[in-house]
Order: sequence, then structure tokens, then C-alpha cells
Amino acid sequence: MLIQEATSPLIYHHSRRVFFFSLIHADKLGVKPDPELLYLAAIFHDAGLLTPFSDVEQRFEVDGADHAREFLLDRGFSTAAAETVWTAIALHTTPGIPGRMAPEIATTHLGVLTDVLGFGLDGLEPDQLGEILAVHPRGDFKNEFLRATVDGIKNRPETADGTVNSDVLEHFIPGYQRVTTVERIVGSPWAS
Repeated sequence: MLIQEATSPLIYHHSRRVFFFSLIHADKLGVKPDPELLYLAAIFHDAGLLTPFSDVEQRFEVDGADHAREFLLDRGFSTAAAETVWTAIALHTTPGIPGRMAPEIATTHLGVLTDVLGFGLDGLEPDQLGEILAVHPRGDFKNEFLRATVDGIKNRPETADGTVNSDVLEHFIPGYQRVTTVERIVGSPWAS
């Protein structure tokens, strides 16, 4: 598989866990995402952190989304399907919006929240969780994932402005300070 060969075991296992957690959230919410589109959104969602999917000119989420859209279109998926996957990936780190969108978009976001932040972890069946972790172990996920995130965006820190990723850079890169919205407004060319 392209993603398994092109990404690290960390990102591969994380992406597969996101897919399974997304399915669990879909079941709990009573929604029926297209499982193939949900899988593709989950498997590509962090691809933009890694070469050959990374680009220094845009957010890593958009890099992954662009590559996923191209992957789908090259394989005959409809434009609508490709756009659904693109949106799920592009918005997977954006709070407050994905949950109000199509099931593939909403549940991808929830699956990411479960694997990264433990959202809804207390509501998972222990056997179900054990099965997922047996096939896709976490290892030292917290530390390795933070390192992978920093490595994936440190050469394009301006793309993290206004995102949750600016917190990661601010924590790990000495001297990095994000530009706040207040600084942007006060420093704008408007007189008032």
C-alpha cells in the first residue's frame, strides 16, 4: 500500500487507529459514512507531515488533502468523493467545524481526537480497544507523534499560524513565537 510504504510506522498505525475509532464514533452517532472514503481520509490525514507528501508552501493538512484528492481522482473516484476526503483531511485539526459536516468529515475528526487526545476513550469497549491496539500498537505515541509533527512543520512554521499546531511549535522550537490575531489586527495597515 502506498501510505504504508511512504510513511513511518508511527503515522501508519496512527492513521489505521483513527479509521477504527472513526467507525466506532459513526456507530455511536448513528451515522453511516462511506467506509472506503472514511478509510482514505484516515489513512491520508497526516501524510502531509512526511516526504513525499509535504510541501513548504501550505499547511500540512492541505498537503495531505491535495495528495488524497489526486489519489482518488487518478483512480476514478467522483469529484464529490474526492472533495469529501479532501475536506475531512484539510479540517481534521480544526475544532468546531467538522462535526457539523458530512459523516466522513465529522468522524475522521472524532477519530483523530480519540487517538491523539483520548476523546471518548472512556466510552470504548475494552475488548474492542484491545483488538485495535494489538494490531496497531501505540508504543511511545505521545512523544513520537509530537516529534513527527514538529519535524513535519518546522520548515514552514508560518503555515501553523492560527492552528493548533502553532502550540506544538511554540513548545518545542526555542525562540519560536506565533503571531497572534491581536498582533495581526493591531499591525494591519488600517489607521483605525
